Amino acid sequence: MTADREIEVEPLDAAAFAPFGDVIDAAGAPSFQFNGGMADRFHDLARTEVAGEGGRVGISIGRARHYDLPLTLGLVERHPLGSQAFVPLTDDPFLVVVAPDEGGRPGRPRAFLTAPGQGVNYLRGVWHGVLTPLGRPAPFLIVDRIGPGNNLEEHRYDQAWLVRG
Repeated sequence: MTADREIEVEPLDAAAFAPFGDVIDAAGAPSFQFNGGMADRFHDLARTEVAGEGGRVGISIGRARHYDLPLTLGLVERHPLGSQAFVPLTDDPFLVVVAPDEGGRPGRPRAFLTAPGQGVNYLRGVWHGVLTPLGRPAPFLIVDRIGPGNNLEEHRYDQAWLVRG
């Protein structure tokens, strides 16, 4: 693999990730308290999007098999009809791969590593890698569009990328 096909993993940061979606993180002060002050709410952390007639927001749980670094990246996908959020149900890190859209095809990917407790929300139409927990399998809360219509577009790279840790 040539160096121009390699991707260095960056720490997941809200500003760096903003063009692709939202970092879901309960860091800092809560937005407000509820349940008589016994619970804190970190309010409205993701811009959920749903398009197309008959679509609705769904909440699911998924269990993903683990990956190791370095990782060969050959496939990305996007969802034209809705955003898609993944929130880990453990403190284990996971890899987040995204790519800008360049005329309907994914451009050069970027790779981010989550901190404990961070999740992500991919905006509608953003190219992204598959769910990629590192080291061991992990469960995730998934929030995405449920309903009719084709909400999955996959792209296989002619030449794979190598993601280094």
